[in-house]
Amino acid sequence: MRILHLSMHDNTGAGRAVLRLHQGLINIGKDSFFLVNRKASNSTSVLGNSFISATLKDAQSILISKFTEKALNGTGSAFSINLTPSWLSNKIKKINPDIINLHWIGWEYLSIESLKHLGVPIVWTLHDMWSFTGGCHYSQECDRYMQACGRCPQLANGKERDLSRSVWQRKAKAWKNLELDLVAPSSWIADCAQKSSLFRDRRVEVIPCALDTAKYRPIAKQEARTVLGLPHKKQIILFGALRATDDRRKGFHLLQSAMQDLASSGWAAKAEIAVFGSPKPKNPVDFGFKVYYLDHLNDDLSLSIVYSAADVMVVPSLQESFGQTASEALACGTPVVAFNATGLKDIVDHQVNGYLARPYDSTDLASGIVWVLEDAERQIQLSKAARTKAEKRFSLESQAQAYLKLYAELLD
Repeated sequence: MRILHLSMHDNTGAGRAVLRLHQGLINIGKDSFFLVNRKASNSTSVLGNSFISATLKDAQSILISKFTEKALNGTGSAFSINLTPSWLSNKIKKINPDIINLHWIGWEYLSIESLKHLGVPIVWTLHDMWSFTGGCHYSQECDRYMQACGRCPQLANGKERDLSRSVWQRKAKAWKNLELDLVAPSSWIADCAQKSSLFRDRRVEVIPCALDTAKYRPIAKQEARTVLGLPHKKQIILFGALRATDDRRKGFHLLQSAMQDLASSGWAAKAEIAVFGSPKPKNPVDFGFKVYYLDHLNDDLSLSIVYSAADVMVVPSLQESFGQTASEALACGTPVVAFNATGLKDIVDHQVNGYLARPYDSTDLASGIVWVLEDAERQIQLSKAARTKAEKRFSLESQAQAYLKLYAELLD
């Protein structure tokens, strides 16, 4: 069985998830190939486009994104229309896969219409909501993807027959008779897909994202803090994401509110904050706490060190298909505080390996942080349970075997 993974990147959150699945399949002896536009990782098993092809695709993405940015209602949200040619057919023919696993294909990596020409069974892993919306990658509070989109709140004109309706119609037409099965990393994104007008009749399997638990493992806390220049005698509250401070979906504003509540109750003398995934802003927000900005961390070792240095990881996202920072933190023995919503509720077990706050209540988020930090013996038990959950639920082999079973069923 020859398996081909297609994703725009290999170094974003979704890209790293694909890389892990790809490596897991290789580890169990399968012929797995991973094709991206412009290779960024140092993995020798990842294939990228030529410099010219990658540059042309990047240019396409930039031009289309300029168009969609003008159409967006100032939200800064990701919105893809996938209209331009894909130029991947020769590479795909050369690999000659038996099955293709689509992943994050926004920003013009694959056109909507090109999927029907792939010629083999398709599995699509839902790293966000784009596959079943009219263009947005996360719907926020909108549920119009359950009908036919249109009058999109993320677009500026407010018309019924807007850009989102046009993209939805293209998808409905192009994928009507497509042999396509879906994998959801969480029960929440599976439920969204099954409620959508595009995918309500499709098969959806729930298989969580995995990680290498030999790489993501607990490291001695004081040693980790020494490496990062963090204080040894304060408790460390960790927050991190790609574009950690300026992507509203990641919940930075809710974290700020929760931390200000804690500062007013005296916790600023006992704890400090570390933020990764963003450099220090020119005008940092006032948390009421001392804050360490650790910038972007892309390699597994650096991430393992920063998770291990923390006493609690806070993941206050509004919407997540899964939430890999949460599973990575658990693997390093760090309890996680998140909202009891979307993909994160599949990762965190309330008061077992972390705390699930009421959505989207910053006061209860603050209560969860205190609950984790205030009792040293409880922290030890939470840490042990966190590591156990990661080993049992998020191993590379268990994920690879689950995908392999699905691939075999489809090919049979």
